Amino acid sequence: RMSRHATKLRDHDINPCVAETDATTKCMNDNNYKKDLCADYFLKYKDCRKFWHEIMMQRKRSGVKPEMPSAEERKKILESMG
Repeated sequence: RMSRHATKLRDHDINPCVAETDATTKCMNDNNYKKDLCADYFLKYKDCRKFWHEIMMQRKRSGVKPEMPSAEERKKILESMG
């Protein structure tokens, strides 16, 4: 059974970067934990976190709740950006 923290990290409404996390983990597993071979995955994960953190901070400043958009709302945001 996963801890409460681990469960939250797997929740798409809480963690906008579940897919990037999974891809990075898979790359590390597939490449015997040679981090340099997975640099692109780490970068995508970092970019994802940075992007959604900015969105969250904008919403916080504007008083929008919840600060992190739901998975459905994030999908619409990304689609509107092309």
